[in-house]
Amino acid sequence: MTHEVNVHPLVSPWGRFGLYSFFIDAPEPAIVDTGIASSPAEGMAPALQAIGRRVQDVRWILLTHGHIDHIGGAHALWELTGRRAQVVIHEADAPMLRSRRAHVAEYRRGRGRYLGDPEGEAKVAAATHAVISGEMEPSLLVQGGETISLGGDVTVTVHSTPGHTPGSVAYVLDGQRSVFVGDAVQVHGAANNFPGYTDPAAYRASLNHLREEIRPRRLYLGHPYRRADGTPYGVELDAVQAQEALAQSLAAEGRVAEAARDCLRAGPRETDSPYSPFARAAERLGYTGDPTLEPSPFFTSMHGYRTSHDQHSWQRSSRHS
Repeated sequence: MTHEVNVHPLVSPWGRFGLYSFFIDAPEPAIVDTGIASSPAEGMAPALQAIGRRVQDVRWILLTHGHIDHIGGAHALWELTGRRAQVVIHEADAPMLRSRRAHVAEYRRGRGRYLGDPEGEAKVAAATHAVISGEMEPSLLVQGGETISLGGDVTVTVHSTPGHTPGSVAYVLDGQRSVFVGDAVQVHGAANNFPGYTDPAAYRASLNHLREEIRPRRLYLGHPYRRADGTPYGVELDAVQAQEALAQSLAAEGRVAEAARDCLRAGPRETDSPYSPFARAAERLGYTGDPTLEPSPFFTSMHGYRTSHDQHSWQRSSRHS
């Protein structure tokens, strides 16, 4: 591209938190991630008006992954564009855009197994109806490797960055290496002070790809993730901060992996601890956060390590049988 494209963070209210989307001011304007159902009208539209842009003119809705705080406003935003915007998501996370039930199924398969909440599934179902503006079919399914034209000479390349979810992607503005990663870079976690990912090996590989291959000049995070000392990054990081955040993310995953492996080798034990059956891992990490607060990253990540451990144990058993 012949000139740098401006990017504007858009903040939408959600209780005591803010949700972040990003406006790419291209000839065919794009918004990366959409917050929840109320975000397009309450956050995006007034923010765009303040910089002399219109939400009606958005032509691309680029979704980094399928969690409700990133896709919840997609249908509402699409409606505000007169249904003219193209909605993009990785095929692995597309079920979460198509169906609210997919979010309940995700809860049941993962963290819900450990929370011991008999109303847990009902709460997740209620949340999906409250914050997802509508079920919809995406306009474009991606796998990673695609290039999307945003008009003129502005293009975005899609990179598959699984780990946080199977279908997490990063969108890279070609020529200026502005990189939108959603929740693919967790550092030391956000409000719950714990990094959350469903597939630890894929998460680690994605971090290495971002760090060594993409090398962002500007990194846009889905939330203000935290350093080791608890202080938050902003959501817009320069090249030095981006490398630091990626290095800290890898270091944090390494520490969590070591604690998880120690716990799994000893055998997960059911106890009265709120971290059961992974209390040994929480103790080793010195983690004292509330593991029941959604989205429950402690149990999400621990389940990821357990699944990986069980698969490797099965493979070893099969080879020796």
